[in-house]
Amino acid sequence: MACQEVGPGYKSPLDAMRNAPREKIVYVPCIRRNTATTGPDYLATVDIDPHSKNYCKVIHRLDMPYLGDELHHTGWNACSSCYDDPTKKRNRLVMPSLMSTRIYIVDTDTDPVQPKIYKIVEPEEVYQKTGLGNPHTAHCLANGQVMISCLGDPKGNAKGGFVILDGCCDFAVQGNWEKPGNTTEFGYDFWYQPKFNVMISSQWGTPKVLMNGFNPEDYEKGHYGHSINVWDWDNHILKQTIDLGKVEGAIPLEVRFMHNPDRPEGFVGCALSTNVFRFYRTERVQ
Repeated sequence: MACQEVGPGYKSPLDAMRNAPREKIVYVPCIRRNTATTGPDYLATVDIDPHSKNYCKVIHRLDMPYLGDELHHTGWNACSSCYDDPTKKRNRLVMPSLMSTRIYIVDTDTDPVQPKIYKIVEPEEVYQKTGLGNPHTAHCLANGQVMISCLGDPKGNAKGGFVILDGCCDFAVQGNWEKPGNTTEFGYDFWYQPKFNVMISSQWGTPKVLMNGFNPEDYEKGHYGHSINVWDWDNHILKQTIDLGKVEGAIPLEVRFMHNPDRPEGFVGCALSTNVFRFYRTERVQ
């Protein structure tokens, strides 16, 4: 929940754990793809108030207007990155669609229990302004923008990059976050640590290959990544690509820094192996 006298979110995860009220509802993206049930993806509102008669029940469903979107890692328009800015408010949920490249903006402020679609960013706008497709993970930034990682180009070929949306006003696509010539072979998740001027991004696979499910032969053919990417956060430049080892079956997926914002290390978990890799940034931004 937001601290409105300051800005959205809290100054640290520890502060949130100590001072945040218990959540009473959560939003869960529900995906229908390659299933026996035909229908659109939807956003479920789940009651998690232990004192409610509807505890642990879905109390609302917001259906998407199209089939085959495959909603993925959602994010807020504003969060603790904007803690020092009282003009910001966490009131829109950003929902990228991995396969359709639509980006749904959902109003969670007017009626939190029954959210409504506020805007749809159509795939053509993403294609034309960024040369990217297949958006995956959305994170809000301290400047009011929303950053979304992508897995491919408009034709479903592998291409890692990042889309920037205006998170304050109309959620228009503003362009790429990365500077020209800094796209990566594959894309997936990302996490940034501005106090150490670093962002880590991971790699999954080629969208048009993985869309129908994982085939081990596609991994052997090079359609999946096995490296993590190290970025200069301030300058939007790819500084290093670290190969985690194809032989070990390391497809790096989720990236997380430590909860303490003053700690420089983080972790990335991998598919096809039990490995969890630890990364460490030694230089602190003054």
